[in-house]
Amino acid sequence: MRAEPVYQGPQPPRRRTSLPPQQPAATPGPVPPGQFGPPPSPTAQARLPHVQTAGPASFQEQRTGLFRPAHSIKKVVLEQLREEGKHRTTKLAQEATEQRGRSLINEQVAVWADAQGVAAGGLVDPALERDLASLAFDMCFRAGRLQRYLDDEQVEDIWIEGFERVFLKYAGRRSPVQVDRVADSEAELHELVRDLISTSGHNRQFSTHSPQVELEMRDGERLQALGPEITDGRTHVTIRRHRYLDASLPRLVALGTVSQEAADVLAAAVRARLNIMVSGEAAAGKTTFLRALLKEIAPEERFGTAETTFESLTSRAFHPHVVPMQERFTNGERGLDGRSAGEITLTDLIKAAKRMSLTRTIVGEVRGGEITAMMDVMTSERRGNMCTIHASDPSAVFDRVAELYLRAQENFSERLAYRQIANGVHFIAHLSVDDQGTRRLSHIWEVTGVAHDGRPGHNEIFGPSDGFAGPAVPRDRMSEPRMRQLTAAGLASDLLSPQAVAYLHGGRA
Repeated sequence: MRAEPVYQGPQPPRRRTSLPPQQPAATPGPVPPGQFGPPPSPTAQARLPHVQTAGPASFQEQRTGLFRPAHSIKKVVLEQLREEGKHRTTKLAQEATEQRGRSLINEQVAVWADAQGVAAGGLVDPALERDLASLAFDMCFRAGRLQRYLDDEQVEDIWIEGFERVFLKYAGRRSPVQVDRVADSEAELHELVRDLISTSGHNRQFSTHSPQVELEMRDGERLQALGPEITDGRTHVTIRRHRYLDASLPRLVALGTVSQEAADVLAAAVRARLNIMVSGEAAAGKTTFLRALLKEIAPEERFGTAETTFESLTSRAFHPHVVPMQERFTNGERGLDGRSAGEITLTDLIKAAKRMSLTRTIVGEVRGGEITAMMDVMTSERRGNMCTIHASDPSAVFDRVAELYLRAQENFSERLAYRQIANGVHFIAHLSVDDQGTRRLSHIWEVTGVAHDGRPGHNEIFGPSDGFAGPAVPRDRMSEPRMRQLTAAGLASDLLSPQAVAYLHGGRA
């Protein structure tokens, strides 16, 4: 989201976010004496570099040259805000801080423009002043040079592979596109990551001693950064975008992600309070699909969500009683019990949820020891729980869960893990990605208990039309007890095609 710059004029389109729309801020006028503290000192103004041009340059070249003065303006403005904060008894709201920042940026851009005009012997293009003001504001309060890519609605992923290489992954395209860098050195890239942590409101570190960080950014993007200490000597940053924060099953049907018949079955399964695992490979759309399933939960229900990093699974606008929970990372110290001080894991959150009279527990992603607590909820607590899990195909889900069980509990056998799955999971909804990058629901498996070989039995009630990643079409029949549950939850035969009705009822339409 690009905030209003100091200078008015044509601005790039705002991208949609999950946050309420913000009213445009007016161009700041004269600041009353004493309201925000003293004006910038001559010493602070002197620290702003006066970039001189050695002859005519193209407009694009001039815009590229704005990065250094914008970075310098950022330092001056943030230092001024810190100094003013020392003399203020109450902390300013974020909106007021940004408004004061706009005023300070306005002053510094004027200083820069005057110096440029003197050096070049003419006036500075007003468009350059607007660009510098906007870029400086982004560096102070948003995502700096990265913001222009976050403003693009079609960008799904941003890959930063050292400060020299930046790639964008666009929706519907398999191959990434290399674009201009967002930093001019590793040190500047580290500063950008720390700025993103700060503007996101998180109390986390990214340094030599803590070279890994994962967080939700201000507008809901998910950031993962790895420092050079644990990579190939370069900083690697991945930013994943959730383009459908308001996802629902009807919308996914319209997009072609899921058929109407499959959506009706899963919606009824949610209303019938059956346990569902959403599986798929990385970037298959599992979180978006889980978000759509949650829309089928009645607004008056009080349920909990547990996530490693908040990913906006639902909102209080639709579910006013939701209890969102997030892991808390350690500060690096150890307590008397040997545990990392300050750490709160997904397992801790799931156990806490059991004592809060919640109707359901939703886990954003199961990928470690929390599987034991999650399966305990599915087998012994109230039903209707959901989670996502990484798996290349639905048959791998059983082995994946068993593997996580065995890692978490050494005294647990594979057979016991399979029994937990058979007793706790009712449906597996699997998402696949084809060669063109299209994401679709490809499988719905009904888990039917323990099979003769000791593994969980299943019915593939929907499978891929092409045998691999195509859209899910009806396959095997559903068990009669499960079909009665879905019918009682509102699965109406007139919503299904004759072929789906015949399969779901075992050939008895």
